[in-house]
Formats: sequence, structure tokens, C-alpha cells
Amino acid sequence: MTVIQTTNQSELATADVKALPAALTTFFAAGAGFSVATIYYSQPLLGMLTEQWQAPAQQIGWIPSLTQLGYALGILFLAPLGDRYDRRRIILTKSSLLMLALLGAAAAGGLISLLVASLCIGLMATMAQDIVPAAATLAPEASRGKVVGSVMTGLLLGILLSRVLSGLIADWLGWRSMFVLAALTLLGIWLAAWRMLPRFQATSTLPYHQLLASLFHLWRQYAALRQASLVQGLLSLSFSAFWSTLAVMLHGAPFHLGSAAAGLFGLAGAAGALMAPVAGKQADRIGPVRVAMCGAALVVFFFLMMAGMALAATSVTLQLVVLAVGTVGFDMGVQISLIANQTLVYSLEPAARSRLNALLLVMMFVGMTLGSVLGNLMLAHFGWVGVTGLATLSAMMALVLRMQK
Repeated sequence: MTVIQTTNQSELATADVKALPAALTTFFAAGAGFSVATIYYSQPLLGMLTEQWQAPAQQIGWIPSLTQLGYALGILFLAPLGDRYDRRRIILTKSSLLMLALLGAAAAGGLISLLVASLCIGLMATMAQDIVPAAATLAPEASRGKVVGSVMTGLLLGILLSRVLSGLIADWLGWRSMFVLAALTLLGIWLAAWRMLPRFQATSTLPYHQLLASLFHLWRQYAALRQASLVQGLLSLSFSAFWSTLAVMLHGAPFHLGSAAAGLFGLAGAAGALMAPVAGKQADRIGPVRVAMCGAALVVFFFLMMAGMALAATSVTLQLVVLAVGTVGFDMGVQISLIANQTLVYSLEPAARSRLNALLLVMMFVGMTLGSVLGNLMLAHFGWVGVTGLATLSAMMALVLRMQK
């Protein structure tokens, strides 16, 4: 376990600690949730931005794509620094830069400046992946799983509820206000981190380039890592194709709904986050591979249902009901698969869990980036049928790959 070097906070590092203080656990969950949420705040705003700037939907679709690409690059090139430097300093630095990027997005005068800010938001939002291992390090061994589960629930709720908050704030106060509010939440996280976090001693003296090289060694060494990462990447493609195009689709005919309506679908998707502890227990009981298969199968089923409804072109009310039900189902499947695949990956080499997790998440967010790009292309050329068809096909590929020995 990582050695912790504290300043006037030695009680957190003592061997006889019974449990992590509730306030610190709450901070970790909130920090992970609010930081990762910044990646998704833009998605319910896309219809509004398309109308305001009179830009093609395909161009506006690059906003979430670059945010997710930035997150993937940040995980790959910045996450390994947590083994080399004090995590407290990394969290404080990233939260400061994330605040600046959010304020830059709020002040954007056009699409190009917003795209640049979006890329920077993605890069700095990777502080969520510094918070999770920090929580695991501070937690006593007897309660480490419970603490990590709590933090992951906060992270998953941040992903899903971010769209609800963003849609409502944009409708009430305008889209720029959402980014200002997000910057204020990060200021609160910075203040809490500065006050509550101890210092973490580096666990590696490897130069930066050797830390990065070790990622490629791990990727080549473990076939199970490659399989789990590709499965989650394909499911993330489906996930992102849906969420990156939903606001634009609902903004147009026949729905003509605003940003708040698109954001409210996040409430339905939030049910998936509540499955994280259940999925973890089932992975321990029947094995992570079987649980991941079940998750992928759920994603296939619910996207098939939505694709069929899009082809049938039934009443607006029925289509909205099916969208809501499908959102609950496929989000649940994606989250079940993620927890199962993480459980599988963490078991491969305990000493390299941060780097193994980084590789899994890189593939996940590469899938999300591709999902945003391809989803917007499908929407532009084939409509909602194209988006749901793409999501179904990608989920089917994930299920078939997960079934391979």
C-alpha cells in the first residue's frame, strides 16, 4: 500500500485507523463527481448552440468529442504522474486549471474558442482519476472496497446527473451560466482538498518516459486487459453516440424540446449508477466475465428496442416513453459492464492497478470520442435511426468479444 506522508494529519496514516472519516469520504465522492461532470455539461447545450451560432450540427458535435478526447489523452499522459508525484499537489493543480478552462468556455465568443476550452476541460477533468486511487490509499484495508464503491457511485452520478443540471441551468440562465457555476463548484473542491488532503509520498522514482513505457508493457502482457478494455470501449461508443446526439434530436422535429428536456433524461440514466455496488457483489459471486456479458446484453436489447421504435415512427409520446425506458436499461448495462471489467482488470496485477485502470479508461474514452463523431455523422445523414443502429451494432460487437475465451 502506498506510504502516506502527512503534515499535522498523522491520524489518517496510522495503522490502527478504524475507518476513513465520513467527511473525507464525502469529499472524495463529491470531488470525483463534480470533476468528471464537467465533461458532460456541454451535451444538453448542443441544440441551443446550434441555433444560437447557426452552425451545422456536425460542427457543434465536435464540442463533446474534443472534451472526451482530452479526457482520454489526460488519462494516458497525466494519470501515471500519480505514482511519481504527490497526489495532493496534482489534485490542487488540476482543479485550478479546470476552473480556468471552464471560465474560458463561459467566455467563448465562437465555436473555435469553445472547442479549445472543451479540450482543456477534458484534460484537467482527469483529476477524478487521481481522486479514486487517493481514496483507496487512505482507506484502511478492511473498508477499502466500501470507500472505493462510495467514490465510484459519486463519479457515476456526476456523469449522469450532470446532464440534468446542465439542461435546467441553460434553460433558466443561459448556457454560459452553466460553465460559471461549474467553475464555482471546482473552487469549492479546491478549498476542501487544500484543507483536508494529506500529502502522498511518491511510490515510484521512474522517469516520466519509463512510467509511460510501462503502460505498453502491461497492455502486451495481459490479454484479459486488452479484451476488457476493447469491450468497454465498444459499449462506450454506443453510450456516447446516444448522449452526444440526444439534445440535437430532441430539439428538432417532431419533438421541439429544449435543453432541460434533454437533461432530464439523465435522471433516467442515473439508475445505472445505483447498480454499481450490486454489480460488484455479483462479480465476486459468479465472476466478472459473466456479469460483463449480462451488462453488454442489456445494452444490445435496449438499443434494439429504441432502433425499432425509431423505424416504426409512432406517436411522439410513445417514442419519448421508449426513450426513457431505453435510457434506464442501456445505462444500467454499461455501468454493470464497467464495474465487472474493472474488477477483472484490478485482479491482474495489484501493484499496477492505477496504470491498469488508466488503460481501461483510455479505451473507454476513445470509444466515447468515436461515438460522438460517428453519432453526429449518423444523425446528420440517417437521422435517429442511424444513431440507434450504430449503437446497437457496437454493443453487439462488445457482447460477441466478451463471450470469447
